Amino acid sequence: MKKNMGSVDRFIRIIIAAIVAVLYYTGTISGTLGIVLLVLAGVFLITSLISVCPLYAPFGISTCKVKENK
Repeated sequence: MKKNMGSVDRFIRIIIAAIVAVLYYTGTISGTLGIVLLVLAGVFLITSLISVCPLYAPFGISTCKVKENK
């Protein structure tokens, strides 16, 4: 798959995943909402590590910087 996530996008997703994980493990969020947010945080972390967001592809979105061919 072609990478479609820029470094800022990846960084923001990692920060959000870390915040949700901390909130879940400290008990601030719990129950069904906590589990759903924890799964979403996992998806954010995985997509950040591989630099590909499957939801961006159908819409043609890419946050990567475009290299100019000269």
